[in-house]
Amino acid sequence: MERRSVIKMAVAAALAASIGLPAMGGVAHAQAKKYTIALIPGLTTDAFYITMRKGAQAAADALGVELVFQGAPDFNPVLQVPVLDAVIARKPDAILIAPTDTTQLVEPLRKANDAGIPVITVDTFIGTGKYQTGAGDADFPYSYIASDNVLGGRMAARALATAIGGEGKVYVSNVKPGISTTDQREEGFKAEMKESFPKVTVLETQFNENDANKAASQLQAVFARNADLKGVFGANLFSALGAGTGVQQAGQAGTIRVVAFDAPTSIVDNINSGLVDVAIAQHPAEIGYYGVVSAYAHLTGQSIPVSIGTGFTVIDKKNVADPNVAKYIYSN
Repeated sequence: MERRSVIKMAVAAALAASIGLPAMGGVAHAQAKKYTIALIPGLTTDAFYITMRKGAQAAADALGVELVFQGAPDFNPVLQVPVLDAVIARKPDAILIAPTDTTQLVEPLRKANDAGIPVITVDTFIGTGKYQTGAGDADFPYSYIASDNVLGGRMAARALATAIGGEGKVYVSNVKPGISTTDQREEGFKAEMKESFPKVTVLETQFNENDANKAASQLQAVFARNADLKGVFGANLFSALGAGTGVQQAGQAGTIRVVAFDAPTSIVDNINSGLVDVAIAQHPAEIGYYGVVSAYAHLTGQSIPVSIGTGFTVIDKKNVADPNVAKYIYSN
């Protein structure tokens, strides 16, 4: 069976279950062995990874695979590495992981690879994210499955520039350097502003260490130094939530515009209340099910692509209740 056939087998049931499409029939399970695939998220409590797990579980159910979900409560390599070590000790057939650092997870993941456990990264990557090249010390994962975060950052820039009328001061509220996804979102945001919106001034990035309270305080501090601040891009959930809170505390709701990356119900609530203007929603359920399907394809002797990209949906106050849009709001 070709790899595309394996993917088609899973799409009927997995896609239907994970993002609400009508059921399209069952999937035959022909493999003699029941495979175990472990999914290690960036953190267990975030709606993005909860939704990813649901997509992964749908694919696992469709393919007759056992899914193990194990992670840390915070997005932190110090906490993730012991979880990874514990998962390796369980000897699953494959590991899907959202690495919490591009460099600090390389050697811990090499242990899995050296133990004969195939590694696929989801959402985030190690090294440069370019795998199976035969170059570098972090190219051993078999695939990277994620959104195009540079593109997502560009989409955020266009949304924010539109919201502020194409000119004024803005900044990026980000987590910290060294996280592949948020680094790329900032990169795409700044590139799009420079190329397409020359009248927009991008101020210095504020790093909040994934702390919404710190992000809120930073918003107020930036506003105190720049009374003409027009907008902020929150490069992840806590950055955006904090920015929205900071705008409210500064009495600037509706004046300082906020664009968020990701769309859990907490962000949607802020869209409905006017604290957030736009959310760039990823499709985490798709990342999860393509992760499981790709791992299964590899385990059954099929070739898989070294990268798989998933899409985005732009959510604002006008379309948030549209059923075709609402299905991309992340599960709690």
